Amino acid sequence: MIRDPKDLQRYTPQERANHWVVGISFILLALSGLAFFHPAFFPLTYLFGGGTWARILHPYIGVFMAFFFVLMFLRFRMLNVMTKTDKEWLSRVGEMIDGDDHNMPEQGKYNGGQKAMFWAAVVCMALLVVSGALIWRAQFSPPIGLVRFGAVVHSVAAVAMIALIVIHAYAAIWVKGTIRAMWYGTVTRAWAKQHHRAWYREMTGK
Repeated sequence: MIRDPKDLQRYTPQERANHWVVGISFILLALSGLAFFHPAFFPLTYLFGGGTWARILHPYIGVFMAFFFVLMFLRFRMLNVMTKTDKEWLSRVGEMIDGDDHNMPEQGKYNGGQKAMFWAAVVCMALLVVSGALIWRAQFSPPIGLVRFGAVVHSVAAVAMIALIVIHAYAAIWVKGTIRAMWYGTVTRAWAKQHHRAWYREMTGK
């Protein structure tokens, strides 16, 4: 892909690598987790070498993803602090969904929707880690009541996280020019000016 040298850098190689490690880990966790959730999905365990291996690998992949998610959180937390402008953006999100985003409030590097999704993912991840530890019987031995409660919380948080990732992926595809930011690290100036004008001004001084 030929890129204009005037394109703006949106993500560094390290940030992109961090994102893809978390994303791929989550896909593996979702597939193995669904296999445990309902018998209809059990054939998914064959992707991991069978039911036993899927059960062994799932929590370790979870620890791996959680570690890199924490790194991603530390990288992006300050950029995702909600402002009054973000709340106004969220109150007018209907215009964005209708495809008319030209009069939306000017946004920084991330808009209100992206920030809301970021914090929702943080909450889901925290619930998944804590509940996952409760039901990881090979490493911990909490009371059976806590194990059962942890299983319910883990399932609900996992479903919510899957929904968030689906929305995240759909939005990236829907807003043309977004995916290249995570593939190549850059976006066009026209894209930045239309979707994140405050960030565009910051990057270009215009």
